[in-house]
Amino acid sequence: MQRRDLIQAGAGLGLVGWIPVTRAHHGWSSFDQDRPIYLEGRAVEVKWRNPHVELVLELPETLQLPADLARRPLPAQTAAVDGPALLAKAVLPSRRDRRWEIELAPLFRLGQWQMPEIRAGAALSVVGFTFKDEKGDAILRAEYVFLDGKTYGLRSGPA
Repeated sequence: MQRRDLIQAGAGLGLVGWIPVTRAHHGWSSFDQDRPIYLEGRAVEVKWRNPHVELVLELPETLQLPADLARRPLPAQTAAVDGPALLAKAVLPSRRDRRWEIELAPLFRLGQWQMPEIRAGAALSVVGFTFKDEKGDAILRAEYVFLDGKTYGLRSGPA
């Protein structure tokens, strides 16, 4: 049953306020923040909406850490994130999935960073966190996005 049908059915029963609507939203605590993961590839699907932007990133057959990753300049943000240490610790995923779901920040925060809307086909890279021991779905919560020569910090707004 689609969400619209569910809402209409509930409205007929007077239950609109009682129908739970679930979305694939994961808080920061769901992710292993001690093991940053580096991914790069092309966006093949993009959902530019709230509660946060989601995209599917298709990785190349051979993924490598860029030699300059730990030295990339990072923007100041209001959250206390040790970006240089995070980039220095970044590793490639141990799992071999070619497609990863990437969770970005909410639209409001991406607007604060003036991040352009990512479209299908765009090349980008991300550093972020996946589930402990990489169990479950191939989902990465992005901490930094590298897009068109710019870096965007997603934990908070620009400082």
